[in-house]
Amino acid sequence: MILLAMDTSGPVCGIALMQDGHIRYEAMAKNKMTHSENLMPMMEEAFLKTGLELSQVDAFAVTVGPGSFTGVRLGVSAVKALCHATGKKAVAVDALEATAFAARYFGGVICPIQDARAGQVYGAAFEGNTVSRLLDDEPVKVEHFCEKVMAFGKKALFLGDGTLVHEKKIRELMGDQAVFAPAHLNYLRPAAVAELAYNRYHEAVDYLTLQPMYLRAPQAEMQRNLKEKYHV
Repeated sequence: MILLAMDTSGPVCGIALMQDGHIRYEAMAKNKMTHSENLMPMMEEAFLKTGLELSQVDAFAVTVGPGSFTGVRLGVSAVKALCHATGKKAVAVDALEATAFAARYFGGVICPIQDARAGQVYGAAFEGNTVSRLLDDEPVKVEHFCEKVMAFGKKALFLGDGTLVHEKKIRELMGDQAVFAPAHLNYLRPAAVAELAYNRYHEAVDYLTLQPMYLRAPQAEMQRNLKEKYHV
């Protein structure tokens, strides 16, 4: 089986091609170009470098959130279009779970976090090795998230782009209980998205069913609701 995975949920745009359980191609870009500028050329290069063709792809995978509203919409829309064009199905992948999956052999609690601004993170927690879920995805103040993680009484590995913003605060709150992943694990690997989706092909859905996962309303929607509430 050949699976094409995409991630545009965070600061990195990524593509991975998996064939029969093996990664054939992986690319990540964090540059001055937007995800919309990077994504399609990356996909074209993936097929060019592997010699595979779009018509050979059996399924697609995409991170549906949490993450940047614009980024998530872009990735989901691109996969919807590919599924519609090819008649194939898609597997929705949780961005935080995929981030944790890349560091799954850590022995304690794995805590992927994304910066959600205003002192908040999108956070979740998973048991090391098994990657079984301990905390659901949620937008939460860093202080409250650390309280929940400390209650497990284990070493906690923090990773994801949220650590770049909140590492100092987490160290102050958790001390030696918190450890931090090396730099290369602070961005979601598209190969992890591909492997999770490959293992969950039985969960594939049609393009009409595939939807973004938002943990809170987009900023534009919140502003519109405020205007309606106060008749601004």
